[in-house]
Amino acid sequence: MTTTTPPALKSSGPHPGLSAQRSLLSTVNGQNLSLIGALTVVLVLFGVLNDNYLSMSNMQVIAEAATITGLLAVVQTVVIICGGLDISVGSQAGVASVISAMAFTSAGSNALAGMAAAVGVGLLVGILNGLIIVYGRVNPTIATLAGLAAYKGLAQLISDGRAQGYVLNDDVFVFLSRGKIAGLPVMVWILIVTAIAVHLLLKYTDIGRNIYAIGGNDTAARLAGININKYLVAVYALTGVVAAVAGILLTARTGSGQPTSGSEGLELKAITAAALGGCALKGGKGGIGGTLLAVALLGCLENGLTVQGINSFWQNVAQGALLVIAVVIQQRRTGERPVGLPT
Repeated sequence: MTTTTPPALKSSGPHPGLSAQRSLLSTVNGQNLSLIGALTVVLVLFGVLNDNYLSMSNMQVIAEAATITGLLAVVQTVVIICGGLDISVGSQAGVASVISAMAFTSAGSNALAGMAAAVGVGLLVGILNGLIIVYGRVNPTIATLAGLAAYKGLAQLISDGRAQGYVLNDDVFVFLSRGKIAGLPVMVWILIVTAIAVHLLLKYTDIGRNIYAIGGNDTAARLAGININKYLVAVYALTGVVAAVAGILLTARTGSGQPTSGSEGLELKAITAAALGGCALKGGKGGIGGTLLAVALLGCLENGLTVQGINSFWQNVAQGALLVIAVVIQQRRTGERPVGLPT
């Protein structure tokens, strides 16, 4: 005699709506809750100290200022998850900014030509970083540290150390810097679209899962048949393209190509945001949501210090302190032995 399971008792897998809720809740982890708490404290503190801090106009200023850092932090997150590091992203943005303005001028004030040239240079620079790391067998930190100096020098050489071009009379660049869509600045929309695209890539594609696998255990990933070299070059190429977009936005904001002004120090902000957002610096862990929260925290803190008239040098101190705190928290969570102390 055979028995059948009543239809009501059959398992049909999780309900789609329930799966979506669980996916959403999984992004709100302890790290992100801590960032939300810290962001709330910063907003309340500076809101009490200055009546204009929480105004819509100042929030827009914060959002626009954080956009370029946000773009670099998003791709820095991908690099770190893959087990690498890119210290040259700020210099890459500087090169792209200069190229976009110079190509714009050379092409008879053609904005699309300037942007295409900047993205092309960004792609080449990113691929070069990846090839040096993969086939030159150079540690990513050393390779991109060299890139930090080299690309900064390149930007200064081709621009003669001065701002190049003038783009504020061009409708496309003006739209990028001052335009709005549905009440939000265009620059913010660019960050949102980029962040969503990268999040979907990491979380819902085989490419993203392989990137996590490479950062988590590259030996196991290699044995599983993942072409690690191809992925590393591709990740650094993506970083170069997004850094070029950040450079174009820098040109649009400032009105000219900037070899160093505006791009110097962006690499520290990007790494700090990724680390604060929960990226394990050894790779294999991290997410875009936490990185964006960290970018918002850094942006609100920097703006608050500026509004209060605090010396800008303290902003660098705060960034350095936050990076150290983020790494210390990671070390404590993993239970790794402190350097120089007995086990």
